[in-house]
Amino acid sequence: MPEGNGRITRGLSARSRGTPPEPLVIPPQHFYRTAAFPCPYIPGRFERKLVTELAGREALTFYNALSRAGFRRSHHLAYRPACIGCAACVPVRIPVAGFHLSRSLRRIQKTNADLTARVEEREASLEQFRLFQRYQRSRHADSDMASMTFGDFRSMIEDSPVHSRIIELRDERGHCLGACLVDVLDDGLSAVYSFFDPEERRRSLGTMLVLALVNAARQAGLPYAYLGYWIAESRKMAYKARFRPLEALTPQGWQPLAL
Repeated sequence: MPEGNGRITRGLSARSRGTPPEPLVIPPQHFYRTAAFPCPYIPGRFERKLVTELAGREALTFYNALSRAGFRRSHHLAYRPACIGCAACVPVRIPVAGFHLSRSLRRIQKTNADLTARVEEREASLEQFRLFQRYQRSRHADSDMASMTFGDFRSMIEDSPVHSRIIELRDERGHCLGACLVDVLDDGLSAVYSFFDPEERRRSLGTMLVLALVNAARQAGLPYAYLGYWIAESRKMAYKARFRPLEALTPQGWQPLAL
């Protein structure tokens, strides 16, 4: 059964002078709660998600509001955790204007001085897909994504109901070493999914992609870089705390994350 009132309301608008205003009809927006599945981040716990579809001409406006409420995107769906008795997944974002490089981040940036970050249109390539496959087989071999075909990958990249781009990291030979699918919001850039060469461990390419995300948001004049969920108990997700300052979504709204 759908949960929540789920309806977006809009005012009336006149098409031209002297024309009676007509209602902008927006279909009801339903939210659904998934069944419980084993949590991929914290052993012994179960995850449930609150999910809604992103469709129609108001999809971007709706998604902007959902992102500020802690939702993330996967294909045409927006979701956020709705786990019983657990609030470990904390939505976080970097306020771009106040971001500064720590000593360790400066070292990583220096190590990757030969890389160039480029913001590209959302067009899937075989080079990206082969990199994605290597990443999945190395990091997430048991996940469903490890068995994705090029068609599946292309759908993930190109079939977006909102404005999306790809940030690529390329070396001096032009080889792609990392990429991040990014959604363009009205107040920032949101990292949807990133992948990189698993054999280039010394480069810390995941961190470099976050730095590229922050820089792209700054160049676009957008105030935030949305990183998804920070999970203190998960080594996979705890790394996000190294980016300072960091804001977390709390019951009182977005607040500086004290660590």
